[in-house]
Amino acid sequence: MMSPALPIEQHPSPNHGPRAPGKPIDILLLHYTGMASAGRALGWLCDPASQVSSHYLVFEDGRVAQLVDEARRAWHAGRSTWAGETDINSRSIGIEIANPGHQFGYRAFPEPQIDALIALCRAVLSRHPIPPERVLAHSDVAPERKEDPGELFPWQRLHQASIGHWVPPAPIVAGPLVKRGDRGNAVLILQQRFRDYGYDIGEEAEFGAKTEAVVTAFQRHFRPKRVDGIADVSTVTTLDRLIVAIPAKA
Repeated sequence: MMSPALPIEQHPSPNHGPRAPGKPIDILLLHYTGMASAGRALGWLCDPASQVSSHYLVFEDGRVAQLVDEARRAWHAGRSTWAGETDINSRSIGIEIANPGHQFGYRAFPEPQIDALIALCRAVLSRHPIPPERVLAHSDVAPERKEDPGELFPWQRLHQASIGHWVPPAPIVAGPLVKRGDRGNAVLILQQRFRDYGYDIGEEAEFGAKTEAVVTAFQRHFRPKRVDGIADVSTVTTLDRLIVAIPAKA
């Protein structure tokens, strides 16, 4: 049961189906709505024509709506991959966070909204054994398509509330970097590091569009001070620290 401290409005969406058998719910996926208003986003998530939905929607004023029962497969991740898994919808809980997004005037997430999101995430995590490192951004699982919830999202604040995996970003300093157009062993090592964490990236002989998209997505989540798709010392050091800090499996 949801905590009485977090009232949940019910706005059932018809856009859901059965989860694939044999797949545990082990990902919590956070999005922003990316629409001009939360009302339009709610309408779209509940419109049969849209073929999209999420389990929850968190409004800027802190209200929370449930659209799809957690037992069902909501349609929020789209074409996405994490740690080799391509059916992210079957093994995730999806939360949409009302925000206009980069297209309609991206802005900071209000305190009441984040407070409500933290309470909601805690409730979800109490029901599902989701590891911290699998609390993810939509951009993590779909780096070539998505930017949300973006570089203004307060991942550190969630981590302080025991939600998600995070380390302090390494300082931005001068030093070697790997960037678009580079080739060679440094590129292959970089790609392997991102695969080790879970990102979907193959062995490109050249630092191309896919690698740049993954670096950019990583920066939005873990090193938001500079989001440029360049694997500088800060980016790579932060990635290595995250890999080392992944909690050991029991």
